[in-house]
Amino acid sequence: MSDGRCLFDQLQHFAQHRPERQALIGGGRRVSYLQLQQRAQRVASGLASLDLPAHCRIAILSRNIPEFFEIWCGAAMAGHVLTPINARLAPGEVAFIVKDSGAGAIFVDQPYHALVGEIGNSLNGVRQVISLAGSSQWPHYPDWRDAYTAADPQPGKPDDTVVQMYTSGTTGFPKGVELDHGSVLACVRSMMGLNRWGDAEVALVTAPLFHTAGSAWAHCALQSGGTVVLLEELSPDTVLWALEDHAVSQALLVPTLIRMVQESPHCQQADFSRLKRILYGASPISVAVLERAIEVFCCEFEQGYGLTETVGPVAMLRPADHLVGGPILKSCGKAVAGVEIRVVDSAGVSCRNGEVGEIVVAGAQVMKGYWQRPDATREAIRDGWLHTGDAGYFDDEGYLYIHDRLKDMIISGGENVYPAEVESALAGLQGILDAAVIGVPDERWGEAVKALVVRRQDATVSEQDVIGHARAHIAAYKCPKSVEFVDSIPRNVSGKILKRVLREPYWQGHQRKVS
Repeated sequence: MSDGRCLFDQLQHFAQHRPERQALIGGGRRVSYLQLQQRAQRVASGLASLDLPAHCRIAILSRNIPEFFEIWCGAAMAGHVLTPINARLAPGEVAFIVKDSGAGAIFVDQPYHALVGEIGNSLNGVRQVISLAGSSQWPHYPDWRDAYTAADPQPGKPDDTVVQMYTSGTTGFPKGVELDHGSVLACVRSMMGLNRWGDAEVALVTAPLFHTAGSAWAHCALQSGGTVVLLEELSPDTVLWALEDHAVSQALLVPTLIRMVQESPHCQQADFSRLKRILYGASPISVAVLERAIEVFCCEFEQGYGLTETVGPVAMLRPADHLVGGPILKSCGKAVAGVEIRVVDSAGVSCRNGEVGEIVVAGAQVMKGYWQRPDATREAIRDGWLHTGDAGYFDDEGYLYIHDRLKDMIISGGENVYPAEVESALAGLQGILDAAVIGVPDERWGEAVKALVVRRQDATVSEQDVIGHARAHIAAYKCPKSVEFVDSIPRNVSGKILKRVLREPYWQGHQRKVS
C-alpha cells in the first residue's frame, strides 16, 4: 500500500489503473473504482455550488451503504470534513451534533427521514438536506449528484482534518474528534496487520461506518485495491451469507457478533474456505468464545485495542499469539508500529510490569483534538500523550492487559455508554429521588446497563417506567436493561457516586472489572 499524501490518493490511482475493479458492494449495488472516483468528483462539484466555508462539516446519517464513501471522497475532494452521525441516537442528540459541528449540508438515508424532519427547527445553519433514498421534501441524491460535472480534487495535506467522529461525553455532551488524513492512514496500516494485503482482498464491514473501526476497516480494502462488502442489515445469517456469497477474505467482527454467528444453526454448513482472518475488538471477549471461534472459522484471528481518539487499534494481539493460547488471550497484545504505549501512575511515572495504572498513548494515530473544545483537548492530551481513561498493566513480555476503566464508561455490544448521560436522562422522571447507572456482566452483550434507583417517598415508579422514560430521551442502546430499587446511593464526602462500590457485588468471581 502506498501511504500517499491523503486518504483518497489511492482512489485516483486505482480509478486509472484498475477502473473496472469492484470497490464497493452493498444494498444491491456494485460500484467500481472508476465510478467511485467520478461520483465523488460530482459530489465535490455539488458541495462547491453551496458556497460553503473552507473545511465545512458535511453530516451524513445513513446505514452502511456505498454512497457513504462517494460522499466522504467528494467532501474531502472539495476540502470539507465528513461528520458521520450515529444513526441510533435520539433526535435531540442528533440535533446537538448537527449544531455543534456547524454542518453546512446533511445527507439522510431513508430510515432517518422522519428523525431529521422532527429536528427541522435545529437545522437553521444547514444549507442543503439531501435524501439518499428519495423524498418529496429534499433533493434525491443521485439526481442532485449527477446534475454536476466532475471537479478536479483540491490539493490536500496529511494534517488536514478528513473526518470528525463524535464520541459520547461523560457530561452528556458529545465531543467531535478531529482525525486527519495521516492518522487515518496510520490506523489503516495497523488494521491491515503484519502482512500486506493483496489487491484481491474482499473485506466484510459489519461495524457501523459512523464508528472509526468500520470506516477504517473499509479503507484497508480501498487502500489496497480490494473490495468492500457492506451490510445494511446486520444479523448472524446476513453475516454468514456475505462470507460465503462474496468469498470474503478479511472480516471485522465484534465479540458479540462472533458468538452469535457461531451459535447460528446455519454456521456448521457454511463455507469459510476463503476467509483468511478475523479482526475483533471494541469490547472484551471470553477465552471460551474465542477458542471456539478459532475452531469454527479455521482462520487467523487478531484483536485490536483502541479508541475513537486513535482512529482504531493502537495495540494488537497478532495471529501467532492466538496459537499460543492460554492467559495471553486475555491481553490486547503489543503496541502497533508508529505508536508508543505507557502505563502510568497518577504522577505520570511509568508503572512497573504487573502494576496497574492509566494507559497513555502517543504516535501518528492520535487525534488532532476535540472540535472547538480546547480545554477538553488539553485535558486529554498532555505532553504529547493521550490519556485514555483506561486502566491496565504490562506483563514481563510486554503484553498489555486491560484491567478496569478509570472512567465509568460501559461497553455494551461494542457501543460506548456513559453512565452520567443515562443518569441525566433519568433525573427528569418524577418519583426518582436519586439514581446511579453501572455496567454489569452480561453473557450476550459483555456488559449491560443497569440503573440503581431510589424512589421518592410514596412514589410508585416501576422498572418499566424508568426504562420507558429513558427511551424517550436517549438512544435505546444506552437505556437500562434492568432496574433495581435501593434505599440509598453510596457517595463520598464530595458527593461523588461510589461506582466501584456499586459494581463490586455484580463482578464477584470475575478476574477483571470489565467483562
